[in-house]
Amino acid sequence: MQSITGPVVDVIESVGEVGVGGLIALETVLPPIPSEVILPFAGFAAADGRLNAPLAWACATVGSLLGAGILYWFGHALSYERLYHLAGKPWFFLFGQKDLDRGFRFFDRHGSVVVLVGRFVPLIRSIVSVPAGMDRMPLPRFLALTALGSGVWNAAFIALGYRLREDYEVVEQYMGPVSRGVLVVCAIVLVWLVVRRVRDRRAGGAEAEEAEPFHPGADRARGADHGSDRARVRAED
Repeated sequence: MQSITGPVVDVIESVGEVGVGGLIALETVLPPIPSEVILPFAGFAAADGRLNAPLAWACATVGSLLGAGILYWFGHALSYERLYHLAGKPWFFLFGQKDLDRGFRFFDRHGSVVVLVGRFVPLIRSIVSVPAGMDRMPLPRFLALTALGSGVWNAAFIALGYRLREDYEVVEQYMGPVSRGVLVVCAIVLVWLVVRRVRDRRAGGAEAEEAEPFHPGADRARGADHGSDRARVRAED
């Protein structure tokens, strides 16, 4: 903890509210840097008169948006089609094309809820931006959901640090096991996918992949087409 807390404190002490935003942007891209350390200390510094609490919150939320935006564009550049192609390679053991297809069909239907709720889950709040970019979620909606979820998260932890003052590290003591628990669950899921993939290939019964990949946003596009068709019919009537 001290190896992480020390540099965090030094940056915030040196740069102030902008340092809070920069650290949160970095934390969003590199999850091992915990916001559970950054934000409570910012609250403590605000209670001690060294930071402006509303400005620290605003900078933290802008930092969340910047970090999430970087991951969104990474997902957008990677694209579902490229990942689908990789998942069909014999050497790609993480998951199959059908696993990817099922996951993105779910995200295509419930992506807004996933992005919003994901902002409250350690590690997931970083990862969730990548499939949002791959799914071509409209950028204004993505930014709005990210600002809402991250804004609430940032406000809660800054407020806790403000209230606890010099005992702000208590927050990380309680949140640390939660973060590690989420990491363990993600690792277990990843190992399970790899083991299942290897087992299927050794058995010679690798799943038959679909001829064409799922196209992210297809349901939204079909809905828009249906809407335009209905509008055209009404205009003709």
